[in-house]
Amino acid sequence: MPVTRAIRRLGAAALLLCMGTASTSAPDDPPADWIDPDTGHRVVRLSAEPGSQTLYFHDNAYTPDGDKYVFTSPSGIMLVDVASIGKSPPAPELAVARAGSAYAARRTREVYFTRRQPGAPRAGGSEVFAYHVDTKQVRKVPHASRTLINADETFTVTPIRAEDPSGRTPRPAPREPRPQLERMFPGKTMAELTPAQQYAVTKEDGLARRALAPEGMAFVFTNLKTGRPDTVGYQYGWLNHMQFNPRDPSLLLYCHEGTWHEVDRIWTMRTDGSEMKLQHRRSMDMEIAGHEFWSWDGRTIWYDLQTPRSEVFWIAGVEIATGKRTQYRIDRDAWSVHYNVSRDDSMFMGDGGDETQVAFSNDGRWINLFAVQPDGTLKREKLVNMAKHNYVTGRGGVEPNGSITPDKRWVIFTGNFHGARHVYAVSTVKGR
Repeated sequence: MPVTRAIRRLGAAALLLCMGTASTSAPDDPPADWIDPDTGHRVVRLSAEPGSQTLYFHDNAYTPDGDKYVFTSPSGIMLVDVASIGKSPPAPELAVARAGSAYAARRTREVYFTRRQPGAPRAGGSEVFAYHVDTKQVRKVPHASRTLINADETFTVTPIRAEDPSGRTPRPAPREPRPQLERMFPGKTMAELTPAQQYAVTKEDGLARRALAPEGMAFVFTNLKTGRPDTVGYQYGWLNHMQFNPRDPSLLLYCHEGTWHEVDRIWTMRTDGSEMKLQHRRSMDMEIAGHEFWSWDGRTIWYDLQTPRSEVFWIAGVEIATGKRTQYRIDRDAWSVHYNVSRDDSMFMGDGGDETQVAFSNDGRWINLFAVQPDGTLKREKLVNMAKHNYVTGRGGVEPNGSITPDKRWVIFTGNFHGARHVYAVSTVKGR
């Protein structure tokens, strides 16, 4: 929950007293540059405006050359020169005012964004534009209603509720509902759970209702040159988390949303509706796989894997061309709401989690770095203490949604540990 101005002022003053390396700042501003006393890593605030935040963890925030980083603020879309981070006081550039839904193009030096037209309805009233980071020119992207655009800018996609008119998509048999308390904590009553565990059970009960009897859905792929829509991919499932492959314009990654331990979540298909494929099939009761995302080169889907849920934790991957699988074991306290990966797949970051999350860790509030070792294991390093960060999105919190800069020198994330939401970068090596 937001804190009062007085508390923020006292918190900032106390922080500066205990952190001799922190730079001075205005009374109502969080520190701009300091060394985390618990990790020894330098943290730099990139945003100047409270309420700023990173893009969602799987949305591309970097130009193809890796020199510019994109985040959003209440004023609009901001750009940061990656090479300047840590060398000079950050000077984020307001690229596009009064705009949202930023997404950096995969092949060009443009940033897609949306802007609602005056008088337009909130639902479906936005238009898509592209801003060129060098020329600063803005152009409209014809026939697009959202920034979910494929690599060569030929298609956009929207999920819709729809039944297969051909009748070739059979409806699955409905499943009997089972109380999530029984599924998640067998033999226990709600009174025996911690408040964090009770919150998790209530959340899963809400998700389960839609997953037990999934509705018919499909994808509408719209040709951005002609405006022609094509409805394909009829299936029964709650379609979500659409992500076009970074290199292959015709390949879409998406999920069947719901209670992860009761759905096979990770799917791909072609823009013509062909090659619909489940990329990870659960093999035990209560196994979960989710929060999937593409590697930078588009060859691998990485995801959070638990075998079973809340017990054994992995960062897992499947190579699209060969089906080869990779699993890196991580400890409970290192589990994260989201992971992300460096461009060469040699380094992962994780944004941690609080006590209400699936790991139920009492020491999970950290920004983490994981380096792939020669023996196929991960070496974990804590980067930022997030003990004062509010992770719970339904209770005034925000997910950190981090990423590793292309030069692997920084991890950028959202933090509200000083009260207001801001964008920060933490060095991947200790000290300055």
